[in-house]
This record gives sequence, structure tokens and C-alpha cells, in this order.
Amino acid sequence: MNLPKITTGTVVKLIIASLCVGLILAYFNADPLDLLYWARDKITAILGDATGWVQWAIKYIFIGAVIVVPIWLVSYLWRAARGKP
Repeated sequence: MNLPKITTGTVVKLIIASLCVGLILAYFNADPLDLLYWARDKITAILGDATGWVQWAIKYIFIGAVIVVPIWLVSYLWRAARGKP
């Protein structure tokens, strides 16, 4: 994997961008740790929601499978008995 070179210009751009963002954050009295905690809390909430959605979906998948799988199995065996692929 060929990564692009990190030039002096890139470092200078990063420093200037960091200075600008730092000034904006200081203007709003934002603490970098507070931002990290906020991001962590949001990610945790999203993952918690995703876990709930998966649990909800699995419940209904199993309920539906009680009907769908036997119908599919009968259809599959019927086609096999008739010699169709």
C-alpha cells in the first residue's frame, strides 16, 4: 500500500487548521475532553439502539420462520421429488 508523503506543507496546513478550530472551541468555552465524552456517549447510545433493533428483529425473524421455513422445506422437497433443480 502506497501512502502519500507527508510534506512540510501538509504539516503547516494541519497546524493552521488546528489553530483555527482551537480558537473556535475556545470562543464557545468547549473543552476537548467534554467533546470526547460527548462523542463516546453518542456512540454508546447508537450502539445501544442498534442492539435493541437487532433484538427486536431477531424476535420477529423467529416468529416468521415458524411459518416460512416449513413452507419452503415442503416446496424444496416437492421440487426435488419432481426432479427439478
